[in-house]
Amino acid sequence: MGITTDEEHIDTPHMEGELPPTPPETVVDGEERKENEDSKDLTLFPLPPTSNPPTSVLEVDKKTPDAHVPRDPRLIRLTGVHPFNVEAPLSALYNEGFLTTPELFYVRNHGPVPLVEDEDIPTWEFTVEGLVENPITISLKELIEDYEQLTAPITLVCAGNRRKEQNVVRKTKGFSWGAAGVSTALWTGCLMSEVIRRAKPIRRARYVCMEGADKLPNGYYGTSVKLNWVMDPNRGIMLAHKMNGEMLRPDHGKPLRAVIPGQIGGRSVKWLKKLILTDQPSDNWYHIYDNRVLPTMVSPEESASNPSWWKDDRYAIYGLSTNSAIAYPAHEEQLCIVGAPQKYRVKGYAYGGDGRRVTRVEVSIDKGKTWRLSNIDYAEDRYREGYEQNLYGGSLDVPWRESSFCWCFWAIDIPVEELKGAKDILVRAMDESMNIQPRDLYWSVLGMMNNPWYRITISHENDYLRFEHPTQPALIPGGWMERVKKSGGNLMNGYWGERIDGVEPEAPVEEQVTEVKMTKDDVNQVITIDELRKHDTEESPWFVVNGEVYDGTAFLNGHPGGAQSIISAAGLDSTDEFMAIHSETAKAMMPAYHVGSLDEASRRVLSEGEVQQDPSNEPRPVFLNSRNWTKAILHSKTNVSWDTRIFSFKLEHDEQSLGLPTGQHLMIRLRDPVTREAIIRSYTPISETTRKGYADVLVKIYFDTKEREGGKMTKAMDALPIGHFIDFKGPIGKFEYLGRGVCAINAVKRSVKRLIMICGGSGITPIFQVLRAVMQDKEDPTTCVVLNGNRLVEDILCKEDLDVFARDNVDRCKLLYTLTKGPEDWTGLRGRIGAPLLKEHCIKGAEGDTMVLICGPEALEKSVHSALNEQGWPDSDLLFF
Repeated sequence: MGITTDEEHIDTPHMEGELPPTPPETVVDGEERKENEDSKDLTLFPLPPTSNPPTSVLEVDKKTPDAHVPRDPRLIRLTGVHPFNVEAPLSALYNEGFLTTPELFYVRNHGPVPLVEDEDIPTWEFTVEGLVENPITISLKELIEDYEQLTAPITLVCAGNRRKEQNVVRKTKGFSWGAAGVSTALWTGCLMSEVIRRAKPIRRARYVCMEGADKLPNGYYGTSVKLNWVMDPNRGIMLAHKMNGEMLRPDHGKPLRAVIPGQIGGRSVKWLKKLILTDQPSDNWYHIYDNRVLPTMVSPEESASNPSWWKDDRYAIYGLSTNSAIAYPAHEEQLCIVGAPQKYRVKGYAYGGDGRRVTRVEVSIDKGKTWRLSNIDYAEDRYREGYEQNLYGGSLDVPWRESSFCWCFWAIDIPVEELKGAKDILVRAMDESMNIQPRDLYWSVLGMMNNPWYRITISHENDYLRFEHPTQPALIPGGWMERVKKSGGNLMNGYWGERIDGVEPEAPVEEQVTEVKMTKDDVNQVITIDELRKHDTEESPWFVVNGEVYDGTAFLNGHPGGAQSIISAAGLDSTDEFMAIHSETAKAMMPAYHVGSLDEASRRVLSEGEVQQDPSNEPRPVFLNSRNWTKAILHSKTNVSWDTRIFSFKLEHDEQSLGLPTGQHLMIRLRDPVTREAIIRSYTPISETTRKGYADVLVKIYFDTKEREGGKMTKAMDALPIGHFIDFKGPIGKFEYLGRGVCAINAVKRSVKRLIMICGGSGITPIFQVLRAVMQDKEDPTTCVVLNGNRLVEDILCKEDLDVFARDNVDRCKLLYTLTKGPEDWTGLRGRIGAPLLKEHCIKGAEGDTMVLICGPEALEKSVHSALNEQGWPDSDLLFF
């Protein structure tokens, strides 16, 4: 059984618009693993291509301080002989596939490579110091033995990638990278957070400064990142000692380095010697005078004479910008159009920054007037689809993580007849935050983060089409940008230095929008943040969706989530929750409540001002916050049945209560592992409302079947590993049980003598919460009738506890189960919950003394609603959870 590389995967012939199928095998530690006993579907994920480590030192290196480092001669040197700064030829890099061999992985060295003998590797030490209670010194041997080892695919990108294009326009202070300053590898090591946690940071600590062993003219190379980034497991910041399953090579940090996914390569310090916790960013010379994007009007001369530009931390760069490039057609490639195939496959790479997924890659052959969508191969996702396993000495640290830290490959088939009529091919990428590559480059003094549309030109020469990339790396001549500049063209004129058929270009064609319209055409009021906050009230709550302001007053009484769900959104941007939860029908209702558009400045204030976690360090007595998302940690998962789990979440501290009133719910937020869209669902915990430190949520997992796709949220939750953070918000809901027959509906109190509870499947959870509150209070006179419908006996959730309530409270609790597929010995009711069962068991009493609580699938709720109305039950007595 062979291993399919990503290049082969992309190049497999297929019809336009299709992605080639994913092979069904998986590979672990270089060996084929058969299906396990559970017959899980296994997926092939990429392993490194065959590596041929260089064994001899090149002649050019023998007279340099790097005379001890063997290197691959194919690498293109960007800064002369020394220091060693190189990239691979773009075609060679792309041909290796998703993972890059160490010999072709780009290198950014500021000076000599430290010499580390193999026998000294186990005793290599680094320190954790600064604002910590417990300064420590750790050897590499201890790091491997005492800390959990993880393996993950991560793409590193030099901030100077594609800088040659800027240098052609106007010389920057940086050397000329081409489009191959990017590479991907499997990194093995431990999370940096685990090491820092043992050192016990003090409260003032805000930054992690890193320092390497490479001695340079201005001291040792160093930089810093924020401490809260390091401590966030979703950011995956590592201390790595292996690369593609082998010890780090000298140019890549042997024996230990930082690997900081989603950020510029300059933050991933090699030959690591120190982690220093501070309350300010690093004062290292290389942190201040490198890896910055100064404003475009700052010239090299101004930046040299005025150091204050460099010390303004607003211009420091961390997260990568969205970027893409075309690998094929290659530079100077020729396509014979006589006897050519009908279609030519254009292909290349794309990446995002800070863990954001590339959501689209678009290609144009008419100067950007129209765009066509390419196919994207997310090889990183195939690691997510694999089960937990050991890979190269570390647990595969990908399946649970929601962030995207790797490049993706894209491809599109274009008819050759259309290429014959085109003058260029353009590509642009967009990530999940709608960060899209700009048309024009942003020139800056260091030439970093260059990410305009990548453009190759097409020349028509007799029976051939010749393709030309914008530049070639280093001092290699060639590329349409140099040609245009030499001919006197202005590369910054917005038309790539050329006129288009001698006339001004047409405006790009607008894409058709088919989404539900949520605004009113005649509403043109511009609303400021101050005006919005005037309506942060219970009487007239205004909220924001997609930058538009809506008046929620009309929803206060009738909203299914209760008035509190509207009040909690007042004055806030509720886009995430609204778009994830509401149907197209609900969205179509929104124009009636549209009051205006939030101005741009206010939108920025609102987006920047959202608090995800309480910023103070004081322990909060109550966990839930109705206006902000708060994070809990998945502590354990308990299998109740083959498709049902109890998820136990650890709150912020042991004495913290959840803060959820009886009868109300909370929202849980995850992100779809493929589309990256927010998935938000409401749940009712089954743990006691008085429990402190933890909350338990019972969840039925809806798996994919041949007939239909399973549940997004439940599948995502089932895939979460222990220790994963999850977002919570609440409480929400219109109903609250206050005790001893007193209820509140939208804060209006009502007394009842009897509760009829109708549920199906996992709809038992809110019913269970209220029933338990009634039954545990021996002084509560309220009687309860529970009608619980399921398919099979094993589908009855919480049955053991429900039976105890009924057994111990015979005079107050009548418990009825009905099954649609009960076994022969089943003595309970049979059939669906419908009019006949309801007529027999849901008997109306005196006016107003009974409420019916209903929770289950939509079909159950609709049929129950209709049947009860026909039996004379008014809607005022019916409560749908």
